[in-house]
Amino acid sequence: MVTGDFGRSVLDGTSVSGQLAEKFAVTGPLAAGAVVLALAFAVPLGVLAAVRRDSRLGSAVNTVGQFGIALPTLWTGLLLVVVFAVQVPWLPAQGFPVDGWADPGQALRSLVLPWLTLALAEGAVLLRFVRSAVLDVLHQDWLRTARAKGRTRTGALLRHGLRNAAVPVVSVLGLQIAALVAGAVVVEQVFVLPGVGQMLITDVGNRDLDKVQGEILLLTGTVLVVGFLVDLAHRLIDPRLRSTV
Repeated sequence: MVTGDFGRSVLDGTSVSGQLAEKFAVTGPLAAGAVVLALAFAVPLGVLAAVRRDSRLGSAVNTVGQFGIALPTLWTGLLLVVVFAVQVPWLPAQGFPVDGWADPGQALRSLVLPWLTLALAEGAVLLRFVRSAVLDVLHQDWLRTARAKGRTRTGALLRHGLRNAAVPVVSVLGLQIAALVAGAVVVEQVFVLPGVGQMLITDVGNRDLDKVQGEILLLTGTVLVVGFLVDLAHRLIDPRLRSTV
């Protein structure tokens, strides 16, 4: 493990480390792009749902978030394929370029629908947590004090509230990223992506234990790294965690 040598496949004798690097070049960007898209709509919509909680707009956003949580990832992926690859053939339905990222444009087009599939599911969960965190901040005394000093509600929220609301959201985001990396198996199967998830399913069926061992170790290590980065992010966001006794 320290030297990066995970042995060789029992079936074909190829290097497990080399195959893991090749497959993670698909799974890594898949998870990263889904997180970016999920944050892009979850954060503003979650804040909007909290600030306008008593309006029809806030209720509508909250309902959309609940609906997104209830949708199965498999069904969402198939629906996107039917709409954007069959009825309106804008994007490829499945597959990934044989030469990988040699043609970045084609590779990105192959990941658009998988990104949307994962982002809709994970973004709906994040939206709910952002809404709850911002609602909690809006009732804090220090935010009312900021408004009493002359700041508008939007100004006080942007200056003081969002940073405090980000602490629990970052914790949930870390869990979501870990779930994306380890749970991208379904999406990779639906869109026939040659990632770590599809590789793991194939190797379990073939009983290629050396490869399965390396794949599980890679996924576990990724989850541990994400947890470590979340702890660092907490220290950057909350100055109380940086104080020493």
